[in-house]
Amino acid sequence: MASGSFTGSSSALAHLTPRPVKDLYGSNYLSITGNDYNFTKQFLPEVYEKEVERYGNRTVAGFLKMVGAEMPMASDQVVWSEQGRIHVAFSDCSTDANGGATNELTFSSAANANMIDVHDTIIVSKGGVTVKCYVSARAAGASVATVIPYTAATLAAAGIANDVSAINVFVYGSEYKKGSANAGNSKDADFTTFSNKPIILRDKYSVNGSDTASIGWVEVTTEAGTGGYLWYLKSEHEARLRFEDQLEMAMIEAEPVSGNQMDGAGVFQTQALAGQHGTQGLFSAIEERGLIYNNPDFGSSGAGAGEGLAEFDIVLKELDKQGAIEENMMFLNRGTSLAIDNMLATQNSYGTGGTSYGVFDNSEDMAINLGFSGFRRGSYDFYKSDWKYLNDGTTRGLIGDVQGVLVPAGTSTVYDQQLGKNIKRPFLHIRYRASEADDRRMKSWITGSVGGNFTSDEDAMNVHFLSERCLCVQAANNFILFKDADGVTGDSD
Repeated sequence: MASGSFTGSSSALAHLTPRPVKDLYGSNYLSITGNDYNFTKQFLPEVYEKEVERYGNRTVAGFLKMVGAEMPMASDQVVWSEQGRIHVAFSDCSTDANGGATNELTFSSAANANMIDVHDTIIVSKGGVTVKCYVSARAAGASVATVIPYTAATLAAAGIANDVSAINVFVYGSEYKKGSANAGNSKDADFTTFSNKPIILRDKYSVNGSDTASIGWVEVTTEAGTGGYLWYLKSEHEARLRFEDQLEMAMIEAEPVSGNQMDGAGVFQTQALAGQHGTQGLFSAIEERGLIYNNPDFGSSGAGAGEGLAEFDIVLKELDKQGAIEENMMFLNRGTSLAIDNMLATQNSYGTGGTSYGVFDNSEDMAINLGFSGFRRGSYDFYKSDWKYLNDGTTRGLIGDVQGVLVPAGTSTVYDQQLGKNIKRPFLHIRYRASEADDRRMKSWITGSVGGNFTSDEDAMNVHFLSERCLCVQAANNFILFKDADGVTGDSD
């Protein structure tokens, strides 16, 4: 016997609860977007009088929905740990005035020197000179190790001068004599703990009792045979859209209160900030723990067809040093997006000057496509998208100092301090406060004395919005922020 199922749109308004009377509740509010908008176009009278959308879609939210997820939490703080490197390497070693004679290599701290042990074999590099050495001595708790070059009597003779700093060192192996004992150097796994705190965002829309005549009502009958009214209010709808945009913008732009706001006694220098702790948003996290690429133009300055690709290869080389995550998404402003389109077009052998004529057998008589949504370079796949938040004249497009952001795709495995185990999470995700008693992801309620809500003697209807949330940026070393560092868009340093 065959079985099957039907797909229909009967659940389009399942999130709404029609009321038998014309009372204003958060559960029977009819927004003018998505499925609700399709519904109003059919049933609302005089919809042809709606405003001309002179700015198109005015919302800028959607970025975090594309690259992350939202998950509840019950605490005031979210804490996670990120794995460290497994190889031992330093870039801050130095030789003293007698280093060439004594073969002593000084580390920035005793803790760093403890990662090096006698019998380790290391590579010492400075100014293009690379020397392979054997660690012959290191006093416990000291920051100095004695290293012997394999190919020379001293470090100075091998090309590492006395009294220099910023020497690069890494351990590549070890060497022991026959019959040796106490071999090896026990090292604890390295990890770093990060945390973030949620902030409370609030807003409201207020309309006095006399102006509630502008409320629109729609009477509906559901498939279950019940009926009722749904209400809508244009200005409240826009207030809701603005608040939803701010939920995302706050997660992108937020800053935690830093120690610079405190005096020596731990008191806020600006008392208006007392009691506020802020939270770390995307840009702040990347600037603190991620990668910053200043003034990329990807060949848009016209210096040469291959210069843009060579500049982009700098990004690849930096990703190689980090997690080397294969798939990455780039969200860019208009200028940077077009510069990458032009960079890729110069690599295309079709058409005049590398022009690509799209998907119609590359026929210039059919269609022309001057844009690229994805490409592969080296061992990496990149997917490119315009980010409206960076272009809109009332958000970051007003400032223009951020050209884009590169976000790794996929998930990361981290140790969750609350759960006490390793978990998989998107590199970028939102945590919001929620419990069985209260869900603070996006709350909306009505107060006042208008529309059947009698909570005060105020002759008004107040629609309140509230959310409590924070952003977790995990493995931020794999994120890249493209910045116009000097305020001149499209130049290159």
